[in-house]
Amino acid sequence: MESLIPVINKLQDVFNTVGSETIQLPQIVVIGNQSSGKSSVLETLVGHDFLPRGTGIVTRRPLVLQLLHISRDNSRLRHEDGQKHAAQEWAKFLHTKNKIYTDFKEVCKEIENETERMSGTNKGICPEPIVLKIYSNKVVNLTLVDLPGLTKVPVGDQPPDIESQIRDLCIHYISNPNSVILAVTAANTDFATSEGIKLAREYDPDGRRTLAVITKLDLMDAGTDAMDVLCGRVIPVKLGIIGVVNRSQADINNQKELSEALKDEASFLQKKYPSIASRNGTPYLAKTLNRLLMHHIRDCLPELKTRVNVLIAQFQSLLNSFGDPIGDKSQLLLQIITRFASAYCSTIEGTSKNIETSELCGGARICYIFHETFGRTLESVDPLGGLNTRDILTAIRNATGPRPALFVPEISFELLVKRQIRRLEEPSLRCVELVHEEMQRMIQHCGTQQEMLRFPRLHERIVDVVTNLLRLRLPPTNSMVENLVQIELAYINTKHPDFSEAHLVHRAMTGNPIEGDLHRASVHKHIMADKFHEDRERGVASSNSHMKNPSGEGSLGVNKEKKPEKANTAPAADSLNGGSWKLTNFMRSNRLDQSASDRSSEASTSQPGSEANSATPSPARSKKGINLLPEVPEQPVMKLSAREQRDCDVIERLIKSYFMIVRKNIQDSTPKAIMHFLVNFVKDHLQSELVSQLYKKEEIETLLEESVHIAARRKEALEMLQALQRASQIIGEIREIHLW
Repeated sequence: MESLIPVINKLQDVFNTVGSETIQLPQIVVIGNQSSGKSSVLETLVGHDFLPRGTGIVTRRPLVLQLLHISRDNSRLRHEDGQKHAAQEWAKFLHTKNKIYTDFKEVCKEIENETERMSGTNKGICPEPIVLKIYSNKVVNLTLVDLPGLTKVPVGDQPPDIESQIRDLCIHYISNPNSVILAVTAANTDFATSEGIKLAREYDPDGRRTLAVITKLDLMDAGTDAMDVLCGRVIPVKLGIIGVVNRSQADINNQKELSEALKDEASFLQKKYPSIASRNGTPYLAKTLNRLLMHHIRDCLPELKTRVNVLIAQFQSLLNSFGDPIGDKSQLLLQIITRFASAYCSTIEGTSKNIETSELCGGARICYIFHETFGRTLESVDPLGGLNTRDILTAIRNATGPRPALFVPEISFELLVKRQIRRLEEPSLRCVELVHEEMQRMIQHCGTQQEMLRFPRLHERIVDVVTNLLRLRLPPTNSMVENLVQIELAYINTKHPDFSEAHLVHRAMTGNPIEGDLHRASVHKHIMADKFHEDRERGVASSNSHMKNPSGEGSLGVNKEKKPEKANTAPAADSLNGGSWKLTNFMRSNRLDQSASDRSSEASTSQPGSEANSATPSPARSKKGINLLPEVPEQPVMKLSAREQRDCDVIERLIKSYFMIVRKNIQDSTPKAIMHFLVNFVKDHLQSELVSQLYKKEEIETLLEESVHIAARRKEALEMLQALQRASQIIGEIREIHLW
C-alpha cells in the first residue's frame, strides 16, 4: 500500500507536464490564516528550511510538494536520469526539468525567483502551481499543496481584492472531492475564529476529509492551554486535531536545527500535555497524513481509473476531428471539394446525415417557400385589388371613343385585366430572392465541418465560388420569372377552357349581336313611344308602372304579348351559342336601352327650341367642360345607371375569372422556373465549378494552410492524450494486492 502515493506522484507529474487539471488527483491541501505556521509545519515534515520567510504574505503561488521516501541502499532513485547523486537528499523542480538541487537554500531561492517571475514583486498572487519533488530517507510519502494564507486587508502594493483572490484559490483546491484538507490554526487565537476551519466546513460539511492542526502551542498565554481544543470539545473534527510546536522566529534566525526542534517539541508535549502527547507532534502528524492519504487514494483509485479511460476515448475522438497530418495536398483538396459539394447537394435533396431538427433547412425550406410563403402570398392577392368602379367605368368609356357603345368593349377588359396580372410579378421575384437567400445560407450550414475550420482560406474561397455561382444564376432566373408574367400579358386567351365567364358574355364582348336585334329594338321603341303619347293625350294613366322606362324586362314583356312568336325564338337562337339565353336577353336589353337613348337624343336635337335639352351632356362627354361648380371632390360618389352598373359587374366578373386562371399558372410555373434555372443548375454544376476555380497548382499550398488555432488545439489534444495513456499505464501497474 506504500506504493500508492508514488503512483499519485507520478500521475501528478504527468498531468502537470501538460498543464491540465482534468483529473482531480488525491492530495493534501494546506489552508489557514496568514502567519498561522503552515510553512513551518511543512518544513518540519521535510526536515529542511526550504520555504521563503518574511513578514506579510510570502507564499504567493501554490506549491505542490511531493515527498518521496528513499532508503539508504536505494540506488534506483539515486541514479535517476543517468546521474549519480552522492547526497542522500535532493530536490527537483518540474519547471527546471532534470536539474538537481542538493542545497536547500538554492531551493528556497528558486521558489522566490519563480514566484516573482509569474506573480511579480507587488505581493500579488498567481494560481499557477510550482511543483517540487523532495527525495529523502527522512520523509514519508506525501503529496501536499501549500497555499497562500487567508488574509483580510491588502498590504502595500497588494491588489484591493487580494482577499477574494486567495479565497477563490483555496476553494479551487479544497472543492476537489479527492483532496484531504489540512486546516492549520494558531493556538494563540480563538479556534472558533479560524478561517481555515470555517472554509473546510463549508466545502466538507461531513468532515470526512478534514484534519485540523494546532500550531504555536508554546506561545499561549500563561495559565491557558489547548486541551479542550485538542480533545475536540470546542469544535469536533472527524479526522482529528493534532497539535505541534514549531520553531520561533528567534530559533530560525539562530539557525536552530530541525532535529533539535523536534526534540524540544516532544519534551514540551510530555511536560504540558502528557496524556495526549503520543497523539500530537510532527512525527505523529506525518504518519497520520501518510495513512489518510493512502486510504484516500485507495478509495479514489477505481473511480480515477474509470475517469482516465473515459477521457482517453474523448480526446482520441477530438484528435480525430482535427484531421490527420497532411500528406498529398492535391488529393486532400479534391476530397474536401467533393465532400462539400456532396453535403450541399444532400442538404437540398434532404439526404444529409446531419439533419436539422430545430428549423427547416435546404430543400425543405425551399419547398416551404414555394408552397407556403409564395402560395399564400398569391392567394392573398385580391383579383380586383386597386380597382374601383370609377376605374372600370372610365376604361369602358375610353374604349368606346367618341361614339356611344352598344355593348361592353373588349379592349376595356384586356386593359384592366393586364393591370391586375402585373401585380403578380413582384411576389414572384420575391420568391426567387428567398430561394437565393436560402441557398446562400446553406453554404455556412455545409461549411461547419471540422476541415472547413482547419483550412480557413479554403473555406473562404469555397464560399466565394458558390456565392458567385448563385449570383450569376440570379439574373436569368429573374428574367425567366419576369417572362412568365410577360407571356400572360402578351395574349389574353378568352377561349381558355377554364374561362367559363367568357361563354356567358361572348356575344356582348365580341360585338356580334343576334341578327335583327337592333331593328326589333328600334320598332319596339317607336311603338312604346306612340302608345305613351296616345295615353297621355287621352289622360289615361298607364296600367303598368314599369312602362315609364321603356327598356329592360318590361319592354321585353310587352314584346312577348304583341309578338309571341319572336319572343320565343330568342331562347332557341341562344341555345345554339352555349345555352346562355339569359345573359343574351340581359345584354339585348342594354342595347335596347342604348337605342332608345339615341332616338331620344336625335328627337331633342331635331325639335326647334329645345336648347335646354341640347345642353344636356351625353354620357360619353367629358365632365370638365360643363362643370360649373367651384370645387369638385377628387372621388365623388358616382351614381350609376342600371346599365352602367351592369357593365361594371360584367367586367369585374370577367377580370376575376381570368385573373384566377393566370394566378394558377404563375403559382405553378414560377417554382418550376426557379428549380430549373437556379436550384438544379447550381446542384449539377457546383462540383465542376469548385474544381475549375480552386484546383490550381499555384494555389494549393495557400488554400491548405492550416489554421493556427486548429494546429494549437491538435497539439494540446495530442499531449493530453499521451498523458492520459501514460496515466492509464501507471494505474494499470497497480495490483489488487497493493490496495490492502
